[in-house]
Parts: sequence; C-alpha cells; structure tokens
Amino acid sequence: MGYELDFLGVGDESKSGDAIALRFGNLHGYRHEQTVVIIDGGFKSTGEKLVEHIRSHYGTEQVDVVISTHPDQDHINGLEAVLTELEVGELWIHQPWNHNKNLADKFSDGRVTDNSLGERLKENLEKAWSLIQLAEKRGITVREPFTGMQDASGCLKVLGPSQSYYEELLPDFEGMPTRAAEGLDALAGLLKSVAAKVKRFFATWGEDLLDDDAVTSPRNNSSVITQLIIDDRRLVFTADAGIQALDQAADQIEGCLSGAELRFIQIPHHGSRRNVGPTVLNRLIGYPVTQGESRAITAIASTAKASEPKHPRKAVLNAFTHRGVRVLATRGNGICHIHDAPDRSGWSTLNAEPYHFEYEDEEA
Repeated sequence: MGYELDFLGVGDESKSGDAIALRFGNLHGYRHEQTVVIIDGGFKSTGEKLVEHIRSHYGTEQVDVVISTHPDQDHINGLEAVLTELEVGELWIHQPWNHNKNLADKFSDGRVTDNSLGERLKENLEKAWSLIQLAEKRGITVREPFTGMQDASGCLKVLGPSQSYYEELLPDFEGMPTRAAEGLDALAGLLKSVAAKVKRFFATWGEDLLDDDAVTSPRNNSSVITQLIIDDRRLVFTADAGIQALDQAADQIEGCLSGAELRFIQIPHHGSRRNVGPTVLNRLIGYPVTQGESRAITAIASTAKASEPKHPRKAVLNAFTHRGVRVLATRGNGICHIHDAPDRSGWSTLNAEPYHFEYEDEEA
C-alpha cells in the first residue's frame, strides 16, 4: 500500500491557494485497487490544471472523493471544473444554511429569522451553494464532513471540525449580522488589515517566534481537517485551520489507537503565522529537536510565486524545521510527495527549506 500526494502550484502572482490531488492503495496495480481524492481546487483557473493532472499522472477520469475544506475562493473555485469534467463519486462539503436552527437568537437584530439567515448564508457562500447544486445535478453523493466521518476504504478520516464546533463558528462568518454577544470587536481588530512595517528578525534554533494566542477567521477555523493512514503512516491535511481547530484535531489524533506515526502534515493557511503556535505544534509534531536531528516528517506550504513575506512566514517555516520536519514550499510550483509509488519521469528531488537564522518580515 502506498500513496502519491500532489500539491499543485497555485497563484501566479501574490495570492496563494490550495489544490491537492491524492491517490492511495496499490499504486503498482489497477485503478480498482486505488482511491483517488481531491482536496480543494484552488482558483477557477486551477480547475483545468487539476483535471489534466488527474488524467495525466493518475491515468483516470474517476475521482472517489472531492473535499471542499471551506468556501474561500482560493480553495473552492477550481472545483467546478473537477465536478463537470471528471466522474466524481462523493463531494464532501459543509452546508451552513442547514445549520440555522435557533441561529437568529445569536444576533441583536430582532428582524432576522432562522430562515432569512439560511438564505443569507446561501447568498454569501454562493459558490458552495452552486457547487452542491452541480453535484446533485450530476448524481454525485454530497456528504457533510464532520469529525469521525470516513471514506469507503476507512483510510481517510475527518478529524475536524465537529458539528457542534462548526455551528459555534457560523454566527461569526463574514457577512452575518451584528452579534448579540460582546467581545467580537477585539477579534475584528486582530484581523483588520493594517500597514505593516518590515523589520529584521534574528532566530535561535528551537525558539518559536510565534504566539499561542494568534487568531484566524471563523471561516478558516471551519476548514475540514483530514487524515490518511497508510502502512502505519499518518498524513494530516489542515487547509486554513487555526489554533483552536488544530487543537481539536490533535485531540482526535491522541485518541487514535492505530499506532500510526506522522509522516506528512500540511502547513496551515499557506504558512500564515495566525494559524499555529508552539503548544499546538508540540501536540501535533513534538518539541524542538537538536539541530541536525530528523523526525522523518515532511511538511508542505502551498504558496504563490510572489507571496512572500506574507506566505510563507519564515517564523512558521522555522517552527516546523526545528521540530525535525523537512519543510517545503510550492511558491507557485507543483510538489509531489510519495511512498511506495511509481517513479515519475522528469521529476526531481527538492531541497528542504533552510533554517532562517536571519530574515526580514512584517511586524504585524
């Protein structure tokens, strides 16, 4: 049993995105011995590239599972081409408008109702709504990916979010009315774009220049987090999940009795420093190791060609590196990570990201 994992290059300029193709099983055998999965489709222009990649490198028109982790345009827009041009078995996607029971109680505006909020969610997340309509038109099974859900093989499993956590996040999605609860102004202030100053940073091996209290958006935290276990190897896909969501996924991993060891992890949100902190990285990967020591784990950040210093942050890359992880960033190019899979002609080995002892970055 092996796996073949592809991060397609997304973002010709500065806007990063995710488009991941994956197949696992007996990759030296026949198609029916394999499972093909797509996790996100990048921007609209990425969709055709993803379709061609599946045809060319996996030799099939059939995709068993397509996962839309969350409805941001850099993750969902390319999936329309996938559903239209390939034979898809299942679409895993959240349907927030179906989680509107008693939702109106969360808001100060007494004129809103559960039904009106459901319709608002359909309008605000129109791409997700239209993708589901397309899937149903094409006879594709639609499932909501909450904690514990698995694919037919039992190898692919959802670590988060739980349905209850997802419903906690919904009232704070962008475009929703003013909340009745207090304290949201502080969150808005943390996420507000400001003119950031660039300064020079000096890093020491093993020192995390990250904050355990970093905050990302509720929509990012609603991202589907999945794991694949093959040959006692664990692969974790995080999308744009933040610290709170990753902590809940770590709970699931720590409660797993498979004995599988982490061998791959996606660096969340293209390497943003608002998505990880020292404590959650210690839970998911382990504490920093001695310089030169390796844990035989690979981590990939999906980033655009010209997205630095925002994506990926050097402090984030360092945090993975000094935990013994081999760190790679796409920077607009495709990266393939394999185990017990056929070699590809013309593809070569990448050097790991160096440790950045000195770098320039934005202060905010």
